[in-house]
Amino acid sequence: MSVESVITENLDIWTTAIKRKSASGRGTSNKLELYGIKKLRELILELAVRGKLVPQYTTEEPVQILLEQIEEEKIRLIKEKKLKKAKKLESISIDDFPFDIPKTWKFERLGNVVDIVRGITFPASAKESDSNEDNIACLRTANVQDVIDWDDLIYVNKSFVKRDDQYLLKNDIVMSMANSRELVGKVAFADFIPINSSFGGFLSVLRPRKLLPDYVMLFLRTPYARETLIGSASQTTNIANISLEKLNPLTFPVPPREEQVRIATKVKELMGICDQLESQTEASFEAHKTLVETLLSTLTNAKDADELNESWERISEHFDTLFTTEDSIDQLKQTVLQLAVMGKLVKQDPNDEPASKLLERIAAEKEQLIKDKKIKRQKALTPIAKSELPYELPNGWIWCRVGDVLETISDYHANGGYKILKENVQLLDQKDFAIMLRTTNFSKKNYSEYKYISEKAYHFLEKSKLYPNDIIMNKIGDPGSTFYVDDRGQPMSLAMNLFLLRVSLANSKYIFKYLNGNYDYVKSFANGTSTQTITKDAVNNLLCPLPPLFEQQRIVAKIDELFEICESLNAQIDKAKLLQNWLAQTISSSLVN
Repeated sequence: MSVESVITENLDIWTTAIKRKSASGRGTSNKLELYGIKKLRELILELAVRGKLVPQYTTEEPVQILLEQIEEEKIRLIKEKKLKKAKKLESISIDDFPFDIPKTWKFERLGNVVDIVRGITFPASAKESDSNEDNIACLRTANVQDVIDWDDLIYVNKSFVKRDDQYLLKNDIVMSMANSRELVGKVAFADFIPINSSFGGFLSVLRPRKLLPDYVMLFLRTPYARETLIGSASQTTNIANISLEKLNPLTFPVPPREEQVRIATKVKELMGICDQLESQTEASFEAHKTLVETLLSTLTNAKDADELNESWERISEHFDTLFTTEDSIDQLKQTVLQLAVMGKLVKQDPNDEPASKLLERIAAEKEQLIKDKKIKRQKALTPIAKSELPYELPNGWIWCRVGDVLETISDYHANGGYKILKENVQLLDQKDFAIMLRTTNFSKKNYSEYKYISEKAYHFLEKSKLYPNDIIMNKIGDPGSTFYVDDRGQPMSLAMNLFLLRVSLANSKYIFKYLNGNYDYVKSFANGTSTQTITKDAVNNLLCPLPPLFEQQRIVAKIDELFEICESLNAQIDKAKLLQNWLAQTISSSLVN
């Protein structure tokens, strides 16, 4: 079966096998990996270097002649002192063969068929941002992308280039030798050189002499080459390093020269098909996302109950085709939250006590707590202007400030200055009296890797004790993101860089769901350039649509019910994705082997 047939007969598998990229922070944009198309690209490369992509012809010049020509060329360059004599590499035995290749091919050590040149070294103080007649451009690891990035260059004095072979030449292959484990060994092709250039010490250049550079390049991008190089890399704290001692002996499959040309041409053609599939798939996802957004917006924009029901009927008719991705489920959940705080999720009951009465009771309780010296009087909140109100609320609801419904807002440093906190509080890795609850214990679904504090420290941090049903909000980093505190089975205390938001008479889950569902609005009040921060005053002055207390309870129950349905849809999507990804992996593996 031809590779073209493999592509066309399995289009559904290649285009529907998708993974969600691991990423921190909120939002879902650019977090999907087209796993099927990625596996298809890998399959094409693996077939190419195993002799399974194009036919072999015994009439072509034998590969042995090509290898002899490479050896002769190296000897000539060494005699002319244009190339250093390299240490002889160990010959390849049949036990070293990583996979089968055609009889017309031969395995050779990479260092025997390409020149490998390590980059120049220089002190950090020698880097300049502008060029002049004494300087030369110098590529760094950041410039090694899928293609060489020529827009972000540094310059160093030409004196740091000690040998002629350290100048970048057309058709050189630039490799990242020191980088993160994911990026080390990454290569880019110097198909043109717009400026006289060298390359830094964390890079190497692979310079084919008689081999087709495009073929060498595609080999270095195969899963076999990548996994071998990454597996051999030494690792420091954050950086993986590939040494020349590991790169030079890499087992390299050498086809006859004419076949290299046919392979490179076929790979380019098939990668073009992959590009088209990728573009069409992304366009399809974008169109689907826009359709879902448009239809869901008709719910939040509905003028009355009749229009809302009409819009929902239209959506429900196509539910099975609309909500088929994690992103569409996220949009549905966001719409549920928006409908909830607009008073469109559950019916209003005219017998419910109006929210204005609830606010009066909250204000009275806060006054009593202030009188009893249990909390401090907060700074007066800004009166609400009519121009601030984003939409009209149902009867019985009222616009208020978040600070109106909070019993208190506090943080870690409310317990004292840095010096006294340092003297009285020590974070412990081993289990102790209380958990020092951090946002990582929520966002990473981490319910075990806690930091702890002693009983004495817990009571010292009186103003940041946490209880179930409290709300936590990030102050910096991801300001405005909120978390609902559940019962962790032992006392809890608030970590640094967080706010504690405590609600007593209102429904704290409703307030949490409002803040969580309106993250963009909350974050818009954060300030700062390098590090954004939201202040206590900003949080207190956030607008909040407040329903009657009993309606708050009905809203929370309905949100939980609908979110449970959403999670069940997500579970079905996850199962389908696992199957699709398994099929993509299985098909590519069976063809390679």
